[in-house]
Amino acid sequence: MAPPPPLVAPMKATSNGSFQGENPLDFAIPLLIVQIVLVVVFTRTLAFLLKPLRQPRVIAEVIGGILLGPSAFGRSQKFLHTVFPAKAMTVLDTVANIGLLFFLFLVGLELDIRAIRRTGKKSLGIAVAGITLPFVLGVFTSFALRATVSKGVSQGPFLVFIGVALSITAFPVLARILAELKLLTTDVGRIAMSAAAVNDVAAWILLALAIALTGTNTSPLVSVWVLLSGAGFVGFCVIALRPLLAMMARRSPDGEPVRELYICITLSLVLSASFVTDVIGIHALFGAFVVGIIVPKEGPFAGVLIEKLEDLVSGLFLPLYFVSSGLKTNVATISGGQSWALLLLVIFTASFGKIVGTVTVSMVCKVPFREALALGFLMNTKGLVELIVLNIGKDRKVLNDQTFAIFVLMALFTTFITTPLVMAVYKPARRGAPYKHRSVFRKNPDTELRMLACFHSTRNIPTVINLIESSRGTRKRGRLTVYAMHLMELSERSSAISMVHKARNNGLPFWNKKNDENNKDQMVIAFEAYEKLSSVKVRPMTAISSLDNIHEDICASAHQKNAAVILLPFHKHQRLDGNMESLGNAFRSVNERVLKHAPCSVGILVDRGLGGTAQVSASEVSYNIMVAFFGGRDDREALAYGMRLAEHPGIVMTLIRFVAPQGKTLSFGARMVGITSDKNKEILKEEDCGGDQMEDDESLLAEYMNVMKNSGNKEGDGEPSMLYEEKVVDSKAEICVVLKSMAKNGICLLWGECLRRRLGGQFE
Repeated sequence: MAPPPPLVAPMKATSNGSFQGENPLDFAIPLLIVQIVLVVVFTRTLAFLLKPLRQPRVIAEVIGGILLGPSAFGRSQKFLHTVFPAKAMTVLDTVANIGLLFFLFLVGLELDIRAIRRTGKKSLGIAVAGITLPFVLGVFTSFALRATVSKGVSQGPFLVFIGVALSITAFPVLARILAELKLLTTDVGRIAMSAAAVNDVAAWILLALAIALTGTNTSPLVSVWVLLSGAGFVGFCVIALRPLLAMMARRSPDGEPVRELYICITLSLVLSASFVTDVIGIHALFGAFVVGIIVPKEGPFAGVLIEKLEDLVSGLFLPLYFVSSGLKTNVATISGGQSWALLLLVIFTASFGKIVGTVTVSMVCKVPFREALALGFLMNTKGLVELIVLNIGKDRKVLNDQTFAIFVLMALFTTFITTPLVMAVYKPARRGAPYKHRSVFRKNPDTELRMLACFHSTRNIPTVINLIESSRGTRKRGRLTVYAMHLMELSERSSAISMVHKARNNGLPFWNKKNDENNKDQMVIAFEAYEKLSSVKVRPMTAISSLDNIHEDICASAHQKNAAVILLPFHKHQRLDGNMESLGNAFRSVNERVLKHAPCSVGILVDRGLGGTAQVSASEVSYNIMVAFFGGRDDREALAYGMRLAEHPGIVMTLIRFVAPQGKTLSFGARMVGITSDKNKEILKEEDCGGDQMEDDESLLAEYMNVMKNSGNKEGDGEPSMLYEEKVVDSKAEICVVLKSMAKNGICLLWGECLRRRLGGQFE
């Protein structure tokens, strides 16, 4: 006898097209494409709208999932049956879970177990307190829920699921919030990241326990077998799979592409491990997570895996999981005083347990109260892992619709308030100690000169080092200390979490107390090698921010380090044919904001081949430099810096003083207009670029003439090392002619801000 036909016919993959009279939305692939595009556009729009509130993208994706579900747009049955029909949910859930599976593999890749083992007692204590107290309070909360909205559920699994849901701290979301608030390299950020990493691993272990306790078979032996099999799987991965992955990592050295076969083998291992854990009865996600953890973190292998997966997984597939969760969340089920009271109880229990537990242990560890309170708010961050726990609980019939909706709203609320609360209670002190030398020009040139040199990539490093080598002068000009700051853009990609591990305080990872050579990148090594070969003290640093506000890190660091000058890379770089190519308007805007807000002098380094693509030794430095002098504070800074450069035996300096014909000024009758970074036009007075500061100008010029008379000749050919010229100019065009003739002769130019304003951007 033939089996009865299924109630819902399975969807075919592709249609024959609308011209054949078929609706493409009745077929799996066209419908899935529409769903993906709709979800991505909708969630990215929400993320853009929430950006001024400095919320992580996960908030927009959770809200987007809820709005597309039965809580908002899904109330329209026509919309729900057209875009998210019941017969297509299996396809959507499958694709979403495949994306989630690989995302958990990425999370495992970015968790370094060795770093967690090195976590200090303070962070470990905070992590334990942040798990224990919420879990205990969750046990009591579960009794209230079982007595009201969750009657009849199995007590053991329900208790563990509620405890896990309340005790989780979302490591990826926390990393994003810390980066947005510029707290990654602060004490609070270091402790929070270390504690969250411990919390993340503990949460997965507890979740495995919760899943093992669920199932249709009520025999306790089944749960025991599931746990034992899971432990055996982890042991097998460590003993058998880790050596294989380590071998592939060793055969993928720096500077060489990772073989496609190794990528394919690794991704196949992820899927195979997920299959095994699903067969065991834990969850397919655990297999992917374990494989991610055991992948060696040294070398480029892990980084290449992240680059291969992150954009596709995080950009397209992961938002589908939030929509899948949103379709199961119906806020309308929370109705009546009892339901809202339970929601408030869950929010209070989760927040109270995390905050009080964290603050108490932090205070015991002698953390200041404001920092302890900020840690409590940060550890209360929920996110994707919370949704994973809730979805598994709902699929296993441990959580009903109302309980599921209550906990989704709790996760959304606690994560949403994290950033505002932390900003309200804690702002790290960004002001440095009083420092009187905020400029290169100073009364006593024998004092130490501190410089903050910024760079975007490795191509900037040889130029920066060559400029430092040229600037170190002699002992009579004081010691030179350089803070080399790597400017890293904080993108929306999930690998931004891995930036946390690269964030360096004076060149070392923040949670690695040892001088581990494996953790040093080539940028740090380049500056350390230069420091050993010179008398210059170099301190590598890293700034991780979006380009919209990275100027805050630069200016704050200059203030904290008492820098006298900030060096910034120009927003253009020189191509092989000699022409300058723009890197984008965003880099130009960064420089403009630094110029506006800097606490000291700012220099823009226009690289036209200073030393080529390699570092030059002290004996090979040979440059001609020219300082354009009109008068005023900016020009005095340029001249003072040029005098320091001129002390190097391989550098010849020419000071050209531009003067106007009798009866005219150097502004040539034009109003001086400066455009600030916020596009406001500012009318400048003539005295802002000289004028009433003639006394200081003449004093510095007299000093230059005196040094020029007493200076020797350039080694080898008897050429003077310092020269002086005066140029009478009658227009901006004449100034450009002089400067361009110097540039064509390969002379390095130094000029102040007033020149740029006079010429109106005609000369770069």
